[in-house]
Amino acid sequence: MVNDTTRLLGLEGLAVVGVEDDGAGGPVVHLVTADEQARCCPDCGTPAVRVKQWTTTRPRDLPVAGRTSRLRWRKRRWFCDLAGCRRRTFTEQVTQVPARARLTTRLRQAAGAAVADAGRTVVQAARDHGISWPVAAAAFTVHAAAVLPVEPDPVTVLGIDEIRRGKPRWIWDEQAASWTVTADRWHVGFVDLSNGQGLLAQVEGRTTAAVTGWLTARPPAWREQVQAVAIDMCTVFKAAIRQSLPHALLVVDHFHIVQLANRAVTEVRRRTTLTQRGRRGRGSDPEWRIRNRLTRSAARMPGKHVDRLADTLAALPTKIGTPILTAWNAKEDLLDLLATARHQPDREHIHRLLHRFYTRCAASDLPELHRLATTVETWWPQILAFLTTGITNAGSEGTNRVIKTVARDAYGFRNPENQRLRTRTATTRRHRGHLNPA
Repeated sequence: MVNDTTRLLGLEGLAVVGVEDDGAGGPVVHLVTADEQARCCPDCGTPAVRVKQWTTTRPRDLPVAGRTSRLRWRKRRWFCDLAGCRRRTFTEQVTQVPARARLTTRLRQAAGAAVADAGRTVVQAARDHGISWPVAAAAFTVHAAAVLPVEPDPVTVLGIDEIRRGKPRWIWDEQAASWTVTADRWHVGFVDLSNGQGLLAQVEGRTTAAVTGWLTARPPAWREQVQAVAIDMCTVFKAAIRQSLPHALLVVDHFHIVQLANRAVTEVRRRTTLTQRGRRGRGSDPEWRIRNRLTRSAARMPGKHVDRLADTLAALPTKIGTPILTAWNAKEDLLDLLATARHQPDREHIHRLLHRFYTRCAASDLPELHRLATTVETWWPQILAFLTTGITNAGSEGTNRVIKTVARDAYGFRNPENQRLRTRTATTRRHRGHLNPA
């Protein structure tokens, strides 16, 4: 009959026959086999009837009630009397303690889940569970293979973005007499922006072949369900999508457009300061002191700050203040155009704001604004798709932040395969229910 101590320990197939205190603060738990299937030969399944000898093993287990318990399992070694069976002898084993195992199955599972689901590093999980780094790393690999799907579920909106990983590795190619990249520093991630699956996969290399290789490896039915793809202004991604998903709507994330506009304003400010003052900007220069305010959206600033900004630019010498003010106004025109995505504007209103932006850029003699207008014109179909659908690549950017956090916690990765496995388990925790407080 199963006693209460056996129920408390919870090791299926084993029964507690005694518990004693060794004086070191942890109990010693004596166990015997309680599963009749343990006497069956692992090869032929025949129940054994002859005992060869008794042996005691010391498997390590999880703490019980906050105390580290030391297990002592006294089990039997059996003879297999079936003629023709290759295994002559075997020892008893149960699900939680397989043959020749020094750790219980639940201890390995807990260590693997701590890395995959609790966000711990391998070192921390190994230290918390009292095991070595290789054992914890192997437990994580087994756990990740069990919880991650082999093939991602179909997605409606796909996000593609790159992230930098470490440094590239080169090798000298004797036949080509040149250096060849063996490990690219760029990884491309595919993120589910519609169903919340998180990171679907990562591929090494920021090339069209790397992106199309992963997409074409998906089943045709999977690719047909992708209705939109969100990217940054990368021609590599654009060419790959047009080749692998020609039916999908291509959307450019507005964050990168705003980034280009702010960069244009900053370049105008730096160039005018260098040209007119003959040096770089200093803390005593009024245009340098308002550099951060120039890159903020006027719609998000108090009115007095906008007035102070305009007064500061008006008080500067004409050759400094006028170009900066023109670039800032062009940037604000572009931000007003992008802000219409929140209100579902009509086509006439969009083109009115677009014409105002183009007119201001064309009327100026600033090469930075001409380059910005050319970029907007080149990517206008994808920008218009953002204005009409409101799809952004924010999910991919958030995934990249988690990837960088995992890499920092691990102090970098030497093995790209381990890096991709760790980041995928970390970015899919919400979808797998491990970030839900309920």
